[in-house]
Amino acid sequence: MSHDLIISGGTVVDGTGAEPVKADVAVDGERITRVGDLSGVESARTINAVDKLVTPGFIDLHTHLDAQVGWDPEMKSSSYHGVTTALIGNCGVTFAPVSEKNHRQLAVLMEAVEDIAADAIMDGLPWNWTSFGQYLDAVQALKPALNVIGLAGHSAIRFDAMGDKSMDEGVQATDDELQHIARLVRESVEEGAVGFSTSRFLGHRVPDGRLTPGTWADLRETEAIQRAVVDGGGRGGLFQVAPDMQSRREIEHEMFTQGAELGCHVMFSGGAGPQGDGGVGRMTEFLEKNNAAGRRITSICHTRPSGAMFGLAQAIPFRNTPWKELMELPTIADRVAALKDPATKARLLKRTGETGFTVNPEQLHPMGLGGRPDYDMARANSLAQIAEREGRDPIDVYVDRLIESEGRELWNFWAFGGALENQWAYMNMQHCIPMLADAGAHVGVFTDTDSPTFLLSELTRRHGVYSLPMAINRITQASADVVGIKERGSIKEGWYADINVIDYDNLETGYPYYVNDFPHNGGRYIVESEGYVATLVAGKPIIENGKHTGVRPGSVIREFARG
Repeated sequence: MSHDLIISGGTVVDGTGAEPVKADVAVDGERITRVGDLSGVESARTINAVDKLVTPGFIDLHTHLDAQVGWDPEMKSSSYHGVTTALIGNCGVTFAPVSEKNHRQLAVLMEAVEDIAADAIMDGLPWNWTSFGQYLDAVQALKPALNVIGLAGHSAIRFDAMGDKSMDEGVQATDDELQHIARLVRESVEEGAVGFSTSRFLGHRVPDGRLTPGTWADLRETEAIQRAVVDGGGRGGLFQVAPDMQSRREIEHEMFTQGAELGCHVMFSGGAGPQGDGGVGRMTEFLEKNNAAGRRITSICHTRPSGAMFGLAQAIPFRNTPWKELMELPTIADRVAALKDPATKARLLKRTGETGFTVNPEQLHPMGLGGRPDYDMARANSLAQIAEREGRDPIDVYVDRLIESEGRELWNFWAFGGALENQWAYMNMQHCIPMLADAGAHVGVFTDTDSPTFLLSELTRRHGVYSLPMAINRITQASADVVGIKERGSIKEGWYADINVIDYDNLETGYPYYVNDFPHNGGRYIVESEGYVATLVAGKPIIENGKHTGVRPGSVIREFARG
């Protein structure tokens, strides 16, 4: 028998957590048809995987590609890093369901929360839908490279039901408004949403300073929503939360438990703090207790310290007029030339010395100028540490390095995830998925879209935070189980051929660079990678040797395992 494709001679890490095995993998059409010794078997095409890993495609449980898919259907943010399935619609900000009069409002909400320009959103999408099902139809019509799963968002639904007051602190839905909210949630899930998302994070603000719709929703409202998720799609439907774990931790825990008891699979964004064990012990107890009782609750988290990237492309850690004027110059080269002018430099240093940094220099880490970024996992090169070693003012060091690098060097701001041992312990909790890439969001400020590449190359290969089978399991089969994807997430005969072929020994994340390829010449950071020999979606290579093939075989997934 001849096959369409054979991936030959590779080491299969199948996604289940099992130890790697040498095996060939045959693909016919969209499916894996044989796994084993296929020596002498013919195929129309062969991918040589000798000394390479063969894994399932990665599943990113936290993206904001809802808009970007409109002008970037290759979904480059994720596809450069082995992702074959992306969950969109997180944090409550989505574009459906929506009435025509609210189009702009939802675009502004997305801009405010996820730093995606509203004008780009308005011009980059067809806006030919009102219901969630119609939105999914529109995404499929765009022919995405990756598989897409959608969440119905609290902001769109609550604003539709309550209007502007949906963002007012302390205002709760009336009985009629609550029925409206529950109806839209149920209908959205019936039409193909995997579940519902909400944000209660106090940093998610709209332009007038208020918090996004849903932030202040009480347990009465979240219970009605959770019931609607289960009514619309059955037990196991997703309830995703960006929670407020600082001021409302007990209430959030109650909401998680409430939803899981009703039959939702609750998924929330989390991480460890710097004090003591960073809350890992408390969270471990909470998750293990609930999951042992049959209440499915999962945390996801970042894989590395992150929060912003400062340089000369877009964001700077200063807030004063001379720096503002510098950043208004049209190109990085212009800004570097200005910095080299002694008078300009002196004025910048003087004023910055008066106003200081907007962030702590101890949390700023230079990323170097090598082929790959230096994320300073040794914690030896913060700006404060460099300045102390050189006996210089941190401002002088920062400006001089910008000049010496011709404006190319970036500085990673460790706003979260900097307590590495605590974060690694958090990541190792049984009910935690280390995948929060935020693809499509905050694109002009930072990018974590290389999370799976960093997880494998840095945390697994270099630091041993995970074993290789465990790392692959968390971002494939375990992630598939969270959302209930059928026949994806493992290398198994009969399952969809969403597959990565990886040169593991040489797998690396690339250095972020800034491009202006959004509608209205909007900019974003891109991170490419090395080491992905091939990435297949439904049996079709979308990446070969780190480059896009132009093939876009992705599907909008609307049916999920429930029960």
